[in-house]
Amino acid sequence: MSYLKRSQKILAIGTVLVISILSGFPAVTSSSTVLAQQDSDTAPAPPSIGADVPLTYFGPAPSEVNPSYIGPLQLLRSGPVDLNASTVTLPLYKGQLVTGETVWYVLTDTTDKGNAEALGLNWSPKLTYSALGARVANLGSNNTLIFENGTIDFSPERQVKSGNSSAFPPSQANPGSIGDSDYSPLVLVKNAGGQIYNAPIVAYNVNESELAAFCDETPDYSIVHDKVVNICPQEGTVTLSLTSGFSFARPILYLSFDSSSPLAAALEKATFAPKLGSITVGNDDSAFSAVERIFITANGPTGVDNPQRQGLNSAVMGEGSPLNVFGGIPTIATDYSPLWDANLGEWTPEAIDNGYRSRVTEEFQILGLVQDGWITGPGGAPYGSVGIIINCPIVFRLL
Repeated sequence: MSYLKRSQKILAIGTVLVISILSGFPAVTSSSTVLAQQDSDTAPAPPSIGADVPLTYFGPAPSEVNPSYIGPLQLLRSGPVDLNASTVTLPLYKGQLVTGETVWYVLTDTTDKGNAEALGLNWSPKLTYSALGARVANLGSNNTLIFENGTIDFSPERQVKSGNSSAFPPSQANPGSIGDSDYSPLVLVKNAGGQIYNAPIVAYNVNESELAAFCDETPDYSIVHDKVVNICPQEGTVTLSLTSGFSFARPILYLSFDSSSPLAAALEKATFAPKLGSITVGNDDSAFSAVERIFITANGPTGVDNPQRQGLNSAVMGEGSPLNVFGGIPTIATDYSPLWDANLGEWTPEAIDNGYRSRVTEEFQILGLVQDGWITGPGGAPYGSVGIIINCPIVFRLL
């Protein structure tokens, strides 16, 4: 089963408004709508299982009272999430380079708290320290961002082929889009307060008429980002596919836009953005850090129907999302950044022989397994950052 098909697998969880599980979901408009959640790997089961009352008897999720409590919560609120399709539809912005080329981009995160609240973006104070990896733009007429530099070539064909002895590392991994040395999704708006925005490019140097056909049709991936499902400049929207993961044992959905590594970009269907590599890694919770940690398993359990399935071997084999584990996200911690510092781990042969290998879902569980020697870095190396940044804005907390 392909990654996309797996991510679109539906788990039906009731009729009427499923208040106990999906209260607050913006795409739900009718009390008779049958709701579902994407990807049974991460979808929480309804609380009525094993209870003596039906699902409709349960009250609102605690997250409706306080966003930090348990329950579903949309974090990136600038557009509707479709959990059935595992997509989010965001405003599509049109800017340009100083040399005149058209830039189509989205906004997901900012250092400006007031604007984050006003626009429904994620607030990330840590991005203040990402200036070395950002490009510069100025606000022009009609509120158009004019970027000083940074181009993307969307024409390459993404290719990921399994390795010989194991699926990961792959024998071939070519990203589907490549930024030049000046491109970064991070933009410092010089003449408007010097705030930094996460503004990934989804199409470059194409006009509106070339994109107009893709409002309802599969786009041409030689001119748009590989995560685009539909793009509609006449409506000012772009629909993007989401990926499943975990943060502190809570299932989440996120976007993957860019990486400082061509390997990670290929695996994530993201853009290779080498300028992100100028941002310091390995210091996620220290002063002046722009990053937070993402924990990636290389050799987790495989099998499409295995409830313990996880890791890059499984993902490269086409079984589904690697189910990466994220550090702090909004409402759970105060150190959120969309710039994730990749910590790649391997279960040791001893852990596998003893049957200890399983799905892991939260940071300190993983660090404990590292401390006890059951997980190491690649090839038995010390565990920690592998020097790769992945731009993954968090969109939805499922629980």
